[in-house]
Amino acid sequence: MGNYYLDGMMGLIVGDAVGVPVEFAWRDQLAENPVTDMRGYGTHNVPAGTWSDDSSMALATLYSLREGYDPEDIMLNFVDWLEKAEYTPFGEVFDAGCTCAAAIEEYEKTADIKTCGRIKETDNGNGSLMRILPACVYFAAVPEKKAVKAIHEISALTHAHLRSKIACGLYYFLVKELMNGGGSLNGRLQKGFDKGFAYYEKDKANGPELKYYDRMRDLTEFAALPDGEIQSSGYVVAAFEAAVWCLVNTGTYKECILKAVNLGRDTDTVAAIAGGLAGLYYGYEGIPTEWIDKIARREWIEEMCGEME
Repeated sequence: MGNYYLDGMMGLIVGDAVGVPVEFAWRDQLAENPVTDMRGYGTHNVPAGTWSDDSSMALATLYSLREGYDPEDIMLNFVDWLEKAEYTPFGEVFDAGCTCAAAIEEYEKTADIKTCGRIKETDNGNGSLMRILPACVYFAAVPEKKAVKAIHEISALTHAHLRSKIACGLYYFLVKELMNGGGSLNGRLQKGFDKGFAYYEKDKANGPELKYYDRMRDLTEFAALPDGEIQSSGYVVAAFEAAVWCLVNTGTYKECILKAVNLGRDTDTVAAIAGGLAGLYYGYEGIPTEWIDKIARREWIEEMCGEME
């Protein structure tokens, strides 16, 4: 058995890095010049293998979890990332999301993790979903109720609206099934969604927000949707859907990431969300070696994941 932290985190980080150079590109632009490999420069003018805020915040979360679960400590790491460029590839913060930054700045003013997360409907960007993977792996072996409570708390550090919390919770059920289940990728994802929807349906108060994820209830139907019906924006529902759609329509890690990136728009985050799950299924050895070799601070990342075993 491999190291799930290494599989998932490297899957996330590599996906992020493949997407960084073409972030914000339109789908028709990428259709004319598709991404076929890990590139450098482009949108943010950074070398190949550079990861963004998605990976930085996931790594800040993982770094905290080495000492056990303490949401305040995770938030302090987010402050160190935004203010001191900790957990970055080259000591520089770029591409920080507005909602994450606003929540961190609020925490710096109030020192209250219960109230710093943004709660408006318009605050449902993908900024908590993109970083939740290490927490999902960490809580995979604990009872569901306790795990989901913690996952919601970690989401709410920046994204406190129930829609964002549910996205992170459903992702947790997918992670758990990929780690502990058997069978095909699509079969495990379907089982994960079945369990996740059943969990949230126990409380009718979740209904109005849970319905935003209904298209993913039946993955056979969902996989058959044309790409014109898949948005790849920074909205949490759209990014989650795009990531899952790429997973269920490809057969390797590389194919999944390239499909995610070539959808355009929020390329790094959709690829990171998909890549975390793909990494768990295909394993570290399923990620192209030539991509891993280019990842900034690779040894540090791998060492941290090794400490979590």
